[in-house]
Formats: sequence, C-alpha cells, structure tokens
Amino acid sequence: MSDWWGFRPSRPIATDAGIAARSKRGAFVRHWWASRWIEAMEHVMDPGRLQRGRAYARKGQVVALDEARGGVEARVQGSRPRPYTVRLALAPLAARQWDAVIAALAERPAWVADLLAGAMPDDIEQAFEAAGVALFPNAADDLEIDCSCPDWADVCKHVAAVQYILAERFDADPFLLFRLRGRSKAEVLDGLRARQAAAAPDGAPDGDEAGAAVPALDDCAEDYWRAGRGLGAVESTIAAPALPLPVLKRLGPPPFADADTDVARLLGGAYAAATAWALAVSAAADGEVGTRGEE
Repeated sequence: MSDWWGFRPSRPIATDAGIAARSKRGAFVRHWWASRWIEAMEHVMDPGRLQRGRAYARKGQVVALDEARGGVEARVQGSRPRPYTVRLALAPLAARQWDAVIAALAERPAWVADLLAGAMPDDIEQAFEAAGVALFPNAADDLEIDCSCPDWADVCKHVAAVQYILAERFDADPFLLFRLRGRSKAEVLDGLRARQAAAAPDGAPDGDEAGAAVPALDDCAEDYWRAGRGLGAVESTIAAPALPLPVLKRLGPPPFADADTDVARLLGGAYAAATAWALAVSAAADGEVGTRGEE
C-alpha cells in the first residue's frame, strides 16, 4: 500500500540516544510563552504531520538540537539509518527594531520586573506590536525551515518533532525566543537597565514628596530609634516568590564578579534559607494573631 506521492508508510527506527520529552501525554508545555509557540506552529502546519511529529518527540526521535547561527539545527531519527537534518531560523529583528521594543518594554515597570526575574510577561507581545514587529511567527513565511527528508511538504513530521522539543526549550528558557530574534538575554536586560538609569533623577529633591522641608539631622537624631508616623499604615504581604531568586536576577551580575562566577548559584542556598525562615516567622506571627483574636 502506497502513501502520498508513492511513499510507503514506515516506522521510525527506535533509538535510546534521543532527547526525552518531559511530556508523555496531555499538554506539552507549562508556560504561556511556550504554548504560544505551539499555537503558532499549529496554525501553519498540517494536522496529520503535526500529530506524527508530536509522537516522534515523545518517543525521543529527536537525537540532537543545538542553537546555530540565527536559529537551531537538529537531527531526527526517521525510518532510514541516517538521521535527517532539520534547520529552523526565525527572522532576526534589526537593531532599530530592537531599540523600539526595548523602549516600549521600559515604559512598563511590571514588564521590566518580570524580565529581570527571568519570566516572560503575559502581554509582552504588546511591546513588540508597538514597535511594529512580531515576537512569535504569524505565518509559515516567518520561519525559514529545511529538512533533508524526501517529504514533499514544507513542514514535515521531522520539523514538527523539532518544534515540540524546541517548545520545551522555550518553556525552560523564554530568552531563547529573544536569541532567535537576534538579541541575547544579557543584551535585552542591559538595554532595559540603561534606560532605567537614564530615566532616574540626578539627585534627591529638597523636601519630601508633599513639599515640606526636611528637618536638619541634629533636630531629628532622637527619632532614629522611634517608629515613623506612617508606619502603622504600611501594609505588607509575605509570600514565596513566583520565580526563584527574583532579587538576584533583577540585580544582575555584580561588577566585581568575573565572567566565570555564577553569583546566583553561589548565593542561591542562602537566599532560599532566608526565604524559608521569613515564611516560617510570618506563619507563626499570623498564628499568634489568630489565637489572640479567638481569645
């Protein structure tokens, strides 16, 4: 029995050297940005090849996937002894386009905070739209795709398998999408920090926010050990961060550390212990308040 264009149905050669997909059933990824990549892929791909590609990915038929200049290069074990080579490239943005994107991102402090913490803001596509460009591919022409297999389709099952494994890579590292568009994580964050520094005031104003004069230090030295008038109105909520080590990630590498020193990894244990201690103290304090209230 022949398949389309004279090709016979065949089974891929099983391999134990493939990249094991984390997802074995159900949703393939966890984060919205990786799901958005899959949605973009599903919009331009043949459903049948997409389904076979998903099965390939879950069987571990993608034996290699590496970042290459301007995209990724992968090898997929198909029905022939020699794995097929798949190349995928996303059109990079020009420098002026990236400058416009970073300018749009810098206007929203919440976006900057998320990116510095290693997360992709839910509505980040608005920043790219404001710059007149797209973050995710909207059509097949947005992607340069090539596979060495004999399939006549532009997007075959081997390409689909690579796309799913690539989505898992996006799931773990959203900045991979930026790299495919031509900018590294460091370049994007440095651009945001530079804009923040440029927007910061040169010096503190004379007086407080209400315009009142600030008293001389000698006149208020005794107040150092007393609570301020507005302390009672301050509300705070102690909760575990949504992403690990958000403060370290927002600060970036310190200027005194060399390029080979991973400061976040070195301090990560101490920060995790401090977080656990603070949560325990907060929980105990809440319990005391609740007990006293019941009395």
